[in-house]
Amino acid sequence: MMGVGRAAKPPTPARNRVLDPLDRASEILFGLIMVLTFTLSIGATEAGREDVRIVLIGAIGCNLAWGIIDAVMYLMGMRGQRRLEASAFTAIRDEKRPAAGRVLVMDQLSPVIVPALTEADLERIRLHLTALPEGSLAQAGHKEDLAAALGVFLLVSLCVFPVVLPFLIIDDVALALRASNFVAVVLLFLTGFTFGRRAGQPWRSGILMVLVGIALVAVAMALGG
Repeated sequence: MMGVGRAAKPPTPARNRVLDPLDRASEILFGLIMVLTFTLSIGATEAGREDVRIVLIGAIGCNLAWGIIDAVMYLMGMRGQRRLEASAFTAIRDEKRPAAGRVLVMDQLSPVIVPALTEADLERIRLHLTALPEGSLAQAGHKEDLAAALGVFLLVSLCVFPVVLPFLIIDDVALALRASNFVAVVLLFLTGFTFGRRAGQPWRSGILMVLVGIALVAVAMALGG
């Protein structure tokens, strides 16, 4: 909820990304799983071109629909989080006892950060918060949340197109399916690799993302997804 610094004049924090690396990786993984449950069903039958067209329309429509649903759910979750933050901010502002106010501040901080802070640090944060104008958090993050929700929609919905593209440009259904699967595996690996560059061990993360994606697709198809 709140940022802290030990320096007398902390540097201006960089602007937060619309979605963090884990959010982006999760949304792409979800979108790829959705489209793969459709494209792999083509390989389970002797599908003709008309059958392929119907499946592809279903895959695109499904990912678009779930992109919208995911975006709305993201906004609902962030709205709840903003309300909790506003409630905590109000409690700190309304608390007249400095010691109790510092306890409320600690409750909003990561347990990893709290041990590094002194009473003076906590008091400085408390005074900063109590000096903020009433309702200053009312619109905090509103535009960022909308941008992030749009990002969620785009990640889930757009990742369908590289996977279905081989079916649109290759007449041989079996060859198109192999090319589609290859594209999906590459996208899974790149998603994990990109996340791993931030979290450490990019190659391991890339391979793990592929394995997890394949396993989840298998589970979804086995359960009729």
